[in-house]
Amino acid sequence: MRKVLVTGMGVISAIGENLHENHQSLRGGVTGIGKAARFESQYAALLPFGECKTSNESLKAMLGLENSLGYTRTCLLASKAFDEAVNDAGLTQEQLSDFTTAFISASTVGGMCLTDQLYDDANLKSSGSEYLDAYSCAAHTFKIIDHYKIRGFTDTINTACSSSANAIMLGARLIRSGRATRVIVGGVDSLAKYTVNGFNALKILSGSACKPFDENRDGLNLGEGAAYLVLESEENAAGKKVYAEVAGYGNANDAHHPSAMSDEATGAIRCMREAVESAGIAFNQINYVNAHGTGTKNNDDVELFGLHQLFEQIPPYSSTKSFTGHTLGAAGALEAIFSILSIVHSELYPSLSIEVPVTTYDRIPIMNFEAGQEINYVLSNSFGFGGNCTSLVFGSAN
Repeated sequence: MRKVLVTGMGVISAIGENLHENHQSLRGGVTGIGKAARFESQYAALLPFGECKTSNESLKAMLGLENSLGYTRTCLLASKAFDEAVNDAGLTQEQLSDFTTAFISASTVGGMCLTDQLYDDANLKSSGSEYLDAYSCAAHTFKIIDHYKIRGFTDTINTACSSSANAIMLGARLIRSGRATRVIVGGVDSLAKYTVNGFNALKILSGSACKPFDENRDGLNLGEGAAYLVLESEENAAGKKVYAEVAGYGNANDAHHPSAMSDEATGAIRCMREAVESAGIAFNQINYVNAHGTGTKNNDDVELFGLHQLFEQIPPYSSTKSFTGHTLGAAGALEAIFSILSIVHSELYPSLSIEVPVTTYDRIPIMNFEAGQEINYVLSNSFGFGGNCTSLVFGSAN
């Protein structure tokens, strides 16, 4: 079966506007969660968020889009990370436009980040803004397709918090089956009243920096960001820099509840098992788990229970959402990149803000940065609303 290799990565999040800055923040234990400076909401002064520090104007200037219309913050974040990924992989315009190059993105809120403007446009309270065609989940995808003249297979996935993990899985399957030679995969979401109000109604937003896998955790922080990876077949990647291999993947569904996981971890256990088995490795070969780890009681308990059912001893694990907040449709790709950085640099990144670590299964989460670790395989989990659960296994390219 064809190997699927990662040859390029691009990211923007609350802890950095590029791959290097994100890596340095992970190494330094620097969280991006704090007071939002640009997000306009009654909750901006009350709750912490993982807001990207770069303004829309600065993003437009970086991308040469100063005179372009209809670019929401979602579109701009996506374009920034996509541009870094394809340049990192050294892709030419000819390769981007090749019919064997696919593009699969993901988002949950899409252009609805402009919640108030959408309301005005939809209710004829405006004369029609420049964003009339920018509100859909796929609007950012169309912007990128048009700007980079992509002609191959394209798609946009929305399976809540597992969205961009599913984009990675679909991209890997296209390459393995011979339907594409390279696929750019990832996702984006920006802070929006639409999502903040929804999560607040569920009463799962924390009033302080989230602390996944702490005994006294009390909820999550919402964040924003974008992350993209360039996947290429082994033959196509010959002679190129390779970060890691997409070794395995699994997807399953709890079919339990719209916004909670089953106590039995049905979907989580199945997707983790499928991911490890499809990688052709044993469970004890997983050196690190980048957990979904939202910081809610339900999620963290269920994920640990699922890991306990599959592993004789739970591997070292942490939640990097304590750095970025929960970036929803971007989370799977963002954490995939963090997982790959762990492999490439032989490092383990901590769960931040923990005061009393959970000890349920005799394995506490990683609480401090650890260098010089042998990391050959990482399991990255993304569990979404509606029970859509996806796990990815990344392996060393060496």
